[in-house]
Amino acid sequence: MAERLVAHERSPNLHDRTVAAILVAAAGLLSEHGDGASMADIAEAAGVGRATLYRYFPSRDALWEALGAAAMAEISRRLAEAELDVVPVSEGIARVARALVAVGRTYAVLLSSPFRADSTDEDKAGLHEPVRGLLARGIADGTLRDDLTVDELFHVFAGLLFGALRLAVHGETGVEHAAWLVTTVFLSGTGTESALGSSVAAGRAREVAASG
Repeated sequence: MAERLVAHERSPNLHDRTVAAILVAAAGLLSEHGDGASMADIAEAAGVGRATLYRYFPSRDALWEALGAAAMAEISRRLAEAELDVVPVSEGIARVARALVAVGRTYAVLLSSPFRADSTDEDKAGLHEPVRGLLARGIADGTLRDDLTVDELFHVFAGLLFGALRLAVHGETGVEHAAWLVTTVFLSGTGTESALGSSVAAGRAREVAASG
């Protein structure tokens, strides 16, 4: 715990413009080239010198951790703005799917389930708790089946997100369609008929608007 706190205190400010430029460049290059992208390549793409890059991120591991922190910060922001405690549960599911697929595609280098077992307290507050709260509300109001637990629903949803995110990252589908797939498949197995119907209609409307 002490090591985690020390690392957090020394981490770069994600709102710093130079840090933001480095992270954007790193996310793109590492997603495209993997380990083939060197720190020098990242510095060049970000428009900074290698000395500047190493001042902010003294190692590749430090850069990787910062990418993870930036992704989680963006997910938390999007979910906070999604008003998950107010909108109908089926719409909330769709909003979570869109947020996670969009952020996951940007930070494809980190491609792994955002619901990983070693999540920090910050991850749980920003991601797990809002999603679990939404699922619990769905069981309570009859949108989701009551013979499934929140934990079961949570992990099924995470698995679908992981698969759809891979499709989006590899260019096999867009963000809206990937999110629609997650939402409709999830609700078809765990939700009521009315919840699925409203989700399908809303999802199709979004796709038409996005392609128009």
